[in-house]
Amino acid sequence: MSEHIYDLIIVGAGPAGLTAGLYAGRATLDTLILEGNSVGGQVTTTSVVYNYPGVADVDGTELMNKMQKQVADFGVKIQHAVVEKYADLTADVKSVIDSNGQQYYARSIIISGGANPRKIGFPGEDKFRGRGVAYCSTCDGELFTGLQIFVVGGGYAAAEEADYLSRYGKHVTVLVRGDHFTCPPLIASRALDNPKVSVEYNTEVESVSGDDYLTEATLVNNKTGEKTVYHLDDGDQTFGMFIYIGTQPATKNLEGTVNLDEQGYIVTDDQRQTNIPGVFAAGDIIQKSLRQIVTATADGAEAATAAEKYIAEQKQRLGIPIHAEIKKPTKPVGQTSSLDDEEEVAPHSGNWLSADIDQQLKPIFARLTKQVTLQVLTDGTALSDQLVGFVTEFAGLDDHMTVQTVSAPEDVKYLPQLRLLDETGNDTGLHYAGIPTGHELNSLVLGVYNVAGPGQTISPEMVERIKKLPAAEIKIGVSLTCHFCPDVVAACQRMASLNPKISATMIDLQHFPELRKAKNIMSVPATMINDSPVIFGSQTLEELVQAVEQQA
Repeated sequence: MSEHIYDLIIVGAGPAGLTAGLYAGRATLDTLILEGNSVGGQVTTTSVVYNYPGVADVDGTELMNKMQKQVADFGVKIQHAVVEKYADLTADVKSVIDSNGQQYYARSIIISGGANPRKIGFPGEDKFRGRGVAYCSTCDGELFTGLQIFVVGGGYAAAEEADYLSRYGKHVTVLVRGDHFTCPPLIASRALDNPKVSVEYNTEVESVSGDDYLTEATLVNNKTGEKTVYHLDDGDQTFGMFIYIGTQPATKNLEGTVNLDEQGYIVTDDQRQTNIPGVFAAGDIIQKSLRQIVTATADGAEAATAAEKYIAEQKQRLGIPIHAEIKKPTKPVGQTSSLDDEEEVAPHSGNWLSADIDQQLKPIFARLTKQVTLQVLTDGTALSDQLVGFVTEFAGLDDHMTVQTVSAPEDVKYLPQLRLLDETGNDTGLHYAGIPTGHELNSLVLGVYNVAGPGQTISPEMVERIKKLPAAEIKIGVSLTCHFCPDVVAACQRMASLNPKISATMIDLQHFPELRKAKNIMSVPATMINDSPVIFGSQTLEELVQAVEQQA
């Protein structure tokens, strides 16, 4: 077999996958982590983590950033790929296949794909997702500033996120199906002791409705059967309905492959091995009684340790040398959580980029081979001045980048705006309306890398599909606190970098409320292709390419 054979492939880069990668890296295993969405998993949707040992409280994304850095320091590679199929799992060399058809080979596999937010299923839930119904407080919370917010659920997440959302909403009402919170009293007190939060027990959502936005909710008391209808307060355009009722495992593509329980969770032994030797599982995806960050990290450690033993025994049986090699640290390109988020949009003083971020970016920019012009379209506002300052500092990191400041043409919307021009001065179609800091710094870095460097690797078949796509103007509404947005922006802009008929503009909705109003956007990422309906939520490159193809 001529293909590279890893010692270990880890599917999923949440707490379990990252911890498994850390232990595998320390054991000098040749390890690859494949992640289809944001590095960090569901933890990145958590505003504050209060119960991780040794840390009094920490932002969920910050905690995952630290874990990712530890993994990278041990030479473990993290690659963005959506695993769609598992093959040859009973053979000595197993493999997984991603959504682009690329196949990866390894002697052992750890499945740590986690779980996704569970839907309730009441009428209107799907229809108003992105227009009032939401599942991520850190992504969408600020969009409901000054509005009424409901939180549905009675566990850890419901109590903690209700407390977090109170900083945005004028009032938060928690709807608990039972007669008490199911989380410990100390956690429940975050909601119960907050003067901006009230709790309605034995209450469920029967339905929600509205026109462009969510405007009405029918609630029912499951003890008395009494129904109440919530209508908008005077002057409000909508309200928020955040759902926190648990998760469902991401095991749809594993049915018939490994043993699952009745709820779809993977069954493992005490070493986190599945029914197939050499195939392990860890984190929220497995059958267990408690799903918390600390138990996920424990699962990852157990799985990696067991995998190390399995790999060593296999190599010994096959007469393959075991090379214990200390790897140099590696920095993955294009991971959502690979950069610290220390910038603020406005007001701003001092440097935009910390010394730590500078050090992370320089090795990436060292791979640039062509010139790129960062053209700032200004409109004379304070935000415009700040964008110029940010771009000037950013471009100073590498000689391949040049700044050009021009007054915006009258026909350009969403100003100020940054545009990337290629080495001949042509517009690449990669645009940024607002200041691409926070998580969107990642999409800007990738934009420069795709225009002036080798570019992100995608299959030749996908490249040809993108080059054949029809003309499309893509706008991606984002929030700088959204962990899923940069992946969507990067995917759309990868299409623009390969196809001159496509433009992809990141739009910070905080600065362009008129777009939010016109498109009825109350959730991010919000992808708009030409005049088609808004596509809400995380989307893969394959899904976005299909969406553009449908425009033909």
